[in-house]
Amino acid sequence: MESDRDIKLWRREQRARLIAARTAASAAQRRQWEAAIEARLAALLAALPGGILGIYWPFRAEPDPRPLAERLHADGRRIALPVVVDRKGPLEYRLWQPGMAMEIGVFDLPVPKARDVVQPEIVLAPLVGFDDANYRLGYGGGYFDRTLAAMAPAPVAIGVGFELARVESVFPRPHDVPMDVIVTEARLSRRPAPLPA
Repeated sequence: MESDRDIKLWRREQRARLIAARTAASAAQRRQWEAAIEARLAALLAALPGGILGIYWPFRAEPDPRPLAERLHADGRRIALPVVVDRKGPLEYRLWQPGMAMEIGVFDLPVPKARDVVQPEIVLAPLVGFDDANYRLGYGGGYFDRTLAAMAPAPVAIGVGFELARVESVFPRPHDVPMDVIVTEARLSRRPAPLPA
C-alpha cells in the first residue's frame, strides 16, 4: 500500500467484503463453526489463569461467545461486557451475568445497566479480519486498540472470528495492537515472537 489514504480505502473495502461473506454463511454453518471455536476457546481458557473474562455481545453475525460465557459463569468465573462511554476513549468493562438488567448502549448493543466497572485479565475481541501476524481488522472505530493500549497490566488479548476473515495483511498502523492469540473454527494462532533487536 502506498499511502494512509490507500490503506483506509482498502480497509473499508475489506470490511464490507468480509462482513458480507460472514453474513452470507448459513445459520447452520455458523453454528457449526461456533461449536469448533467454542471448543478451542474453552480449552485455551482452561489453560490460562483465572480472573475476569471480558467478552463481547455478538454483532452482525460474529461468533457468539455467550453460551461459553454462561457456562463459565455457572462455574464461578466473573464475566464482563464492554461499554462505550466515550467515542474517542477506551471501552469500560462492566460485570455481566445471565439474566441481569440490561440497557441499550451505543450501536444498539445491550450493556449491563449496573455500572460495576472492572478490568478483565483476559479480553475476547471480535474479528472482522485478521492476518498471520495476529493483527485484527475491526469496524474502524479503534475501541479495542485504545482499550488494550490503556490497560495496565495488559490483558491476554484473544481475537475471535471465522477462518474466512483471514487476509494476507491488515496493513497494521502504529496504534494497532496485535492479539496474543486468534481463535477460529480451523485453528488457534499464537502471536509470532518479535524479531530480536
